[in-house]
Amino acid sequence: MSDAAPKQRVFFQSEVFADAAREKRVRGGLGTYLEPSRELPVHAETDVLVVGGGPAGTAAAVAAARTGARVMLTERYNHLGGLSTGGLVIWIDRMSDWDGRAVITGIGQELLDRLPRDAIAGPQTQIWGSRNPELAAHWALRTAAFHGVVTWSPTIDPEWLKFVSMQILREHKVDLLLHAWVAAPIVADNAVRGVVFESKEGRKAIRAKVVVDATGDGDIFARAGAAFESDIDADDIHHCMNTAWLFAGVDMNQWLEFRATQAEQFSVFMTRGRESVGHFEKPFVSWRDDVAVFMGPRKSGYSALDVDDLTAVEWESRRLMMAHLAFYKAHAPGFANAYVMLSAPQMGVRHSRRLIGVERVTRADWTRAAPAANEVGVSPSPGVKFPSISIPYGALVPQHLDGLLVGGRHLSCDPNSHSFLREIPQCWMTGHAAGVAAALAADRGVEPRGLAVREIQRELARQGAYVRTTETAAAV
Repeated sequence: MSDAAPKQRVFFQSEVFADAAREKRVRGGLGTYLEPSRELPVHAETDVLVVGGGPAGTAAAVAAARTGARVMLTERYNHLGGLSTGGLVIWIDRMSDWDGRAVITGIGQELLDRLPRDAIAGPQTQIWGSRNPELAAHWALRTAAFHGVVTWSPTIDPEWLKFVSMQILREHKVDLLLHAWVAAPIVADNAVRGVVFESKEGRKAIRAKVVVDATGDGDIFARAGAAFESDIDADDIHHCMNTAWLFAGVDMNQWLEFRATQAEQFSVFMTRGRESVGHFEKPFVSWRDDVAVFMGPRKSGYSALDVDDLTAVEWESRRLMMAHLAFYKAHAPGFANAYVMLSAPQMGVRHSRRLIGVERVTRADWTRAAPAANEVGVSPSPGVKFPSISIPYGALVPQHLDGLLVGGRHLSCDPNSHSFLREIPQCWMTGHAAGVAAALAADRGVEPRGLAVREIQRELARQGAYVRTTETAAAV
């Protein structure tokens, strides 16, 4: 356990809801089925195959294409963006450090820059890092100030982010396969050389020189035999699951004024909500004043790798969504005309597996101000007393498995560090690094672990990523 208090470790303070009395379905005892062997048609061959089209996968695919590789990306849903779009995680957590410097740049920021002005809301550049109490109080209610500091943490229209994410892939001639669920890796001589996927066309194979696992759950590296961890920090919401939703027809300015100016009445409202609904949440702002986002009660004790658990959380989240609607319409300022606009098509999963990599980001790294020699990205730290945190290339490289890199929330780290490294900007950042490295490895004909990190750093800098390079960078 870290010596830092939980409030220093997380961006949003939220309750963890445990359903201790729930019944767990027991399966088994029905025997087995022997699936007949068969030859699979090869759908495609490519230099770099990215599995998963969330923030990490989108960034990885664009980065690999810019580095000169032939790239294919597979995604099981009908859209890109992952939890930032399909999961309705429409606030993009901090991309600036505590002094207001943008430290997560590159492809993630490019996507935000493509959004029209009415599809993104957040503080202007000149006040990033401001500690002015009035500004910080204003933006704290709008999910863009933490610990009294204004940060670059915009809120976005998920439909526009879906569009620009697909647009940038098409511009870079990435071969995109939607509605394609990857079922298994192709492994030869301890190296991943492609995948088997399922779709409406049946079961097919894709061959690749290098694969990037951007599934978020580590499905590819786990099934390929790479070592992983799944322990959690019980004091943090990083292990909880939920389905988010949007209410429209609201007046968020009226609601925010109520929260800011009537603290006692707000406390009474929240108490009554807990008594009436049970697992009760407050709304957050969106990109529009007439739309509110509820992340949904964060459910503890469920597994993102268990279909029964996933189903249970979906039902509980939607049951609670309707209970919230009734209570807010009856009692919340600004919500008299509220209606359900959308429940998220993607489950809000924060954690399932974490890679055991060549290197690992740990709690001890939080106090180190100097960049790692093999830095491929920089994350804002979880609290104002910590410097920005260096992400080493080895955190994206499996300890022993070849032919594969990871990008996203399943990178190699401890549970404390996972509490912030799982966020959307960090997924863009690690995906960007993984995509560059995958393309370079494919071009050089070497395994990812054999790359000189200074080559990765140079290409990342050329593509606009923020990397603090050093002369001592060397191969992992």
